Amino acid sequence: MVQVGLLLSDVPKDVPPAQQFDDVLRIVDAAQRNGFTYIAIGQHFLYGELRWLQPVPLLARLAAEVDPHVKLVTQIMIAPLYHPVILAEELATLDVVTQGRLVFGAGIGYRPEEFGYLGIPFRERASRMDEALEVITRLWTEDEVTHRGRHWQLDGVAPHIRPVQRPHPPIWIGAQKKPGVERAGRLGDAYACPPEASRDEAAERYRIVRDGFAARGKEFGPQPLRRNVLVADSREQAIAEYARVAKGKYLSYASKGFDLMGKQELEDSFAETVAGHAVLGSPEEVVKQLTELVTTLPVDPLLVRPQWPSMDGAETVATIERLGRDVVPAIRAITPRSDIPALAGERAS
Repeated sequence: MVQVGLLLSDVPKDVPPAQQFDDVLRIVDAAQRNGFTYIAIGQHFLYGELRWLQPVPLLARLAAEVDPHVKLVTQIMIAPLYHPVILAEELATLDVVTQGRLVFGAGIGYRPEEFGYLGIPFRERASRMDEALEVITRLWTEDEVTHRGRHWQLDGVAPHIRPVQRPHPPIWIGAQKKPGVERAGRLGDAYACPPEASRDEAAERYRIVRDGFAARGKEFGPQPLRRNVLVADSREQAIAEYARVAKGKYLSYASKGFDLMGKQELEDSFAETVAGHAVLGSPEEVVKQLTELVTTLPVDPLLVRPQWPSMDGAETVATIERLGRDVVPAIRAITPRSDIPALAGERAS
């Protein structure tokens, strides 16, 4: 079956942190009751008017709340901001605490100011990402590690914390652009395709990952895919509701350097700008769109975003319950595929 997961959201800073955490517990409980089997959370630092709870301590706490089959995902952590020894030991500990349910999702980041806060050159983020992933996997899998790199050096160190999972927790690499997709093929276990990618763009990116896997003798299989989803009684209602809850976040992304969609476009024609990737409509329309995606792409799990900063906990729980009633069972009934379909004008592969 195609598993379904959800992404937890950042919230406005004027929501008390204790309330944010209480809402997370309610959301996670609702997710389990409604068939979601992956809980994912992203990461940012000093994020201005919005707040993220940091993923490592939060997921450690959630491990006590979720059932044994539920995976806990860092989607994504900004790996270049860490020394790889710190990240390797934090995540190995998290895999122990979650009893082998951790998925490590990583990316290079896109906000120069976050790198500035921590004294790390933004221009080095790609090389730091590659080197960090190399060091982390060696610390997880080798008895003694010597590393002479551009950014870090280790001389005959003996790792003392190993993950529960062997050889290590799955590494998902998130990226919007081709070099990051190629990195997933070279260094990752999966490519977490972002929600802004169209079906054909996702297929092309999965091909790049498949070829990278083949070059190192790694089998290609179903990959995680993100989608922003909203179900209402009609498509018109869904579009209006999506604009109400999500437009502010899209504009925040644009103002913080996430440049895939222009701020003016979002201001002037929000519905048209997001129409190519957001899955909006009645239950029947949403199921049809998502079914087309997961039956024509190698997808597992499907990660959806039911929450936006403008939504409180009760509203998010109601959204999850509707997804659980109207959408999740249809997706879980689908068997994942492992092959990648042909794009228009191409031969199947």
